[in-house]
Amino acid sequence: MDDRITGVMVYYYFVCRRKLWYFCHDINMENENENVMIGRILDETSYKRDDKHVNIDNVINIDFIREHKEIHEIKKSKAIEEAGIWQTKYYLEILPESEYYLYYLKQRGVTQLKAKIDYPLLRKNIVVELSAEDEEKMRGVLDDIILVKKRETVPQLEKKKICKKCAYYDLCF
Repeated sequence: MDDRITGVMVYYYFVCRRKLWYFCHDINMENENENVMIGRILDETSYKRDDKHVNIDNVINIDFIREHKEIHEIKKSKAIEEAGIWQTKYYLEILPESEYYLYYLKQRGVTQLKAKIDYPLLRKNIVVELSAEDEEKMRGVLDDIILVKKRETVPQLEKKKICKKCAYYDLCF
């Protein structure tokens, strides 16, 4: 099993460890999910003038980058905002250490990063910053993600409000 930890994994960690486990074990139910399809359409139709889908080392896939050194994540709603915030903090933490970052983003004038999460349907955004405490918490999160990835069995079910909209609902219930 690959040791890489992607931004999606960090996002799923905060959404549901079970969903993270399925994803890490190549069980993908999202291609047919209506909410995922709406999110893709929103992503494709929003912010067309920006440099979109910046993929770095197949670990980070930034939705878009603005000229004034801002990375942006596009989210459909604030329902699981914490997950989006931590995914974005992961990008802020890992990007300065990436060799590819040094070339790719510096070529576009991005050196000291800022981050925002955009909610086009709500016409709102939030600024995301990475504190020293966040960096410390992130180390624990990354360790936990590795443990979830290595598990032989799926983690125990935790019923949440978002379960009914999840692509993995049928597997869990």
